[in-house]
Amino acid sequence: MTVRDSRRSGAELTFSDKELFDLAVAWVVLSVAFALLLAPIHRVAGVGVGDFATMIALSFVTVGVAFLLHELAHKVVAIEYGQIAEFRADYQMLFLAIMSALIGFLFAAPGAVYHRGRITKRENAMVALAGPVTNHVLAVLFFPLMAFGGFLGQIGHMGVLINLFLAAFNMLPFGPLDGKTVYDWNTTVFAGVFGISVLLLVGFFVAF
Repeated sequence: MTVRDSRRSGAELTFSDKELFDLAVAWVVLSVAFALLLAPIHRVAGVGVGDFATMIALSFVTVGVAFLLHELAHKVVAIEYGQIAEFRADYQMLFLAIMSALIGFLFAAPGAVYHRGRITKRENAMVALAGPVTNHVLAVLFFPLMAFGGFLGQIGHMGVLINLFLAAFNMLPFGPLDGKTVYDWNTTVFAGVFGISVLLLVGFFVAF
């Protein structure tokens, strides 16, 4: 997710201590939220501590890659357009992620890459698209792992699932989500990317 700040400045690829801390907190909280959603030990009989612990481990690997590279893509593209860009966690939204996971769905809006500097509407949309497109690429890269058994196969399955989910969710044309920025720029591009994202996610659920 990206949010634009209209202040003007130059930009370079750096990470402040605050940004690294916020990324780490968001990574941990999202991993726990996905584990609560996919291995709901608190509300489904038969889900044991071992299942939940395995899901936590899977989440840390797959959510870490999906979330961190999604946000890094926003940052890198924003910097390419001469922006100063930095991730900030939204602690209220992180709390909502945990609470929503506890009742069986997940609102995954852990924060945003804020960027500032002179930028066009199209460039701002390209910054927004960078995150979901990165998740699509990652889903393709995780997919071959599903051919293996055991933990590696589980990583592949969950890696595809989480990346497709994050791509579709972030393309919703709502509030600060990436889809709203793309929709405001070009409804045809929005419809194409959003439609593909939803079809891939639904298709994966049906097939696997």
